Amino acid sequence: MIDSLAALRRLYPQASARSRAKQRDGLDETMRRFIAHAPLCVLASAGQDGALPDASPRGGLPGFVQALDAHTLLIPDATGNNRLDTLENLVLDPRLGVLFLVPGVHEVLRVNGMARLRDEPEFTARFVTATAPKPPRLVIELAVREAYLHCPKALMRAQPWAAQARVAPGTFPSMNAMLRAQLGSAIVTESDAEALARYRAQLADEGLAHHVPEPTGSPSA
Repeated sequence: MIDSLAALRRLYPQASARSRAKQRDGLDETMRRFIAHAPLCVLASAGQDGALPDASPRGGLPGFVQALDAHTLLIPDATGNNRLDTLENLVLDPRLGVLFLVPGVHEVLRVNGMARLRDEPEFTARFVTATAPKPPRLVIELAVREAYLHCPKALMRAQPWAAQARVAPGTFPSMNAMLRAQLGSAIVTESDAEALARYRAQLADEGLAHHVPEPTGSPSA
């Protein structure tokens, strides 16, 4: 078992000069362009008093995360399940890591910094558009401390963007069916069609209803 930094390092060679030099203290033009093309990011946060870390996906049309400058990112908070795991963590501990992904690109962008939750109109109004007239409840403002492009090997191994990587419809049961198996029909009472209608209604407020795909899992009653 590895129980020390020295024991860990004995298993691996030292990081190359290139891998260390690529870390920046802000976003250069290449990184900002990457963010502008990313429809998906993952937020990593941690609370206090021994709370387990949390990783949560965030998605939108490419450019839904705004880079104000080399040291400031704005991430709108969209409708979700209202557990607020990430947001509660950030109230207690402002450290935040963000991983940006662009479909078809094997490299990923890692950005770390300190977050604040902003509900002032000058922040939320930035995300109002003709197709999404309702502003988010709040915006995560990230003060960038570290940023670097991650090597492509993980995604090259996984091939997530390849057509053959897509699972066939029906491979997995629907979300409702899986939750019903976990929780019971007394708690999961809506049908797949009702769940899809609920998702469409929520996304319609964001001007994204047409982005909801048809279900591919096995139907539930």
